[in-house]
Amino acid sequence: MSTIRANVLKMQPYSPGKPIADVQRELGLTDVVKLASNENPLGPSPKAIAAVTEAARQMHIYPDGAAVNLKNALAEHFGIGIENLMVGNGSDELIHLLGLVFLDSPEDEIVVGNPSFVRYDAAAELAPSRLVRVPLTPDYRHDLPAMARAVSDKTKLVFIANPNNPTGTIVTKRELDEFLDSIPSHVVTVLDEAYFEFAAHVSDYPNSLDYVKAGRNVIGLRTFSKTYGLAGIRLGYGFAPQWVVNAIDRAREPFNTNSLAQVAAIAALNDEDHIRATVAINETGLKRISSALEKAGFTPCESYANFVFAECHRPAKPIFEALLREGVIIRGGDAFGCPTCVRVSVGTPEEVSKFEQAMERISTGVSV
Repeated sequence: MSTIRANVLKMQPYSPGKPIADVQRELGLTDVVKLASNENPLGPSPKAIAAVTEAARQMHIYPDGAAVNLKNALAEHFGIGIENLMVGNGSDELIHLLGLVFLDSPEDEIVVGNPSFVRYDAAAELAPSRLVRVPLTPDYRHDLPAMARAVSDKTKLVFIANPNNPTGTIVTKRELDEFLDSIPSHVVTVLDEAYFEFAAHVSDYPNSLDYVKAGRNVIGLRTFSKTYGLAGIRLGYGFAPQWVVNAIDRAREPFNTNSLAQVAAIAALNDEDHIRATVAINETGLKRISSALEKAGFTPCESYANFVFAECHRPAKPIFEALLREGVIIRGGDAFGCPTCVRVSVGTPEEVSKFEQAMERISTGVSV
């Protein structure tokens, strides 16, 4: 029997939010809502649904491996050259590919915030290369000065999720500019903007597109999974210097984005009504969830994503389990190395109401 690489066996499989069907079966419940996976409560754009319905007739044909129509649509929408665009099976795949094309030695380093998106860790561990975790600030924001100090001559990549997952916090343009000016020119900074549309209204929120257009050593990653509501068909995209896009094209699979995802993304890209409705329902949901958490004595972060992260000031597992018994699935902080925290995704108004009512019922029943 062949031997599996030791670094792979050290990794933990990704653990998604608990499925509704599991909670229904295990607890005998019928009315269960899931506020754990940062999904769009409005679903996909109707234009995307229509495009997929039409394209389904051609499922027997291989997709366009170069995704030309999609890249042209993205180039026109964002005003950037097609040579600066890359697409993937979710932005997760692009993170994986960046690890493949940049890391070639156990001495190479990736610098990340902690906690942040777990797939950055996997990019380093699969190489295997050295993962340098820098704790967030006390208010759960990326500590960019500390991350800059952690950069060495061995650092290849720095990942900054902005907004950060799981905390929903952001770094400002001034902070990011100072960080980029302070690190060596060989280091590539990856701005993961999966939740970009929820934060775009903030005046001092930085935009990766601007840095790529300016020729900075920056890569921007975005996704159609969140605001566009296409999580189920997996499509991410990125802005990058041409030499990075060229490397990704060499390393990726021949048909890494499927035909249904490509047409859905093109249709959804310009559905501004759907985007506005998503951002609006999210803004209201964030306020309601934060208020319910505060009433329970928790301290929520100011979120610029589609979820609320909160410090519970006590072990969070009993809170997670009590909410499960109420038919509400959230994300416990253990998954992020934060055992006294929870993360709650925004749902429909009715789903948020169920969460509010559940929090009221358990707030006096969970032991401190």
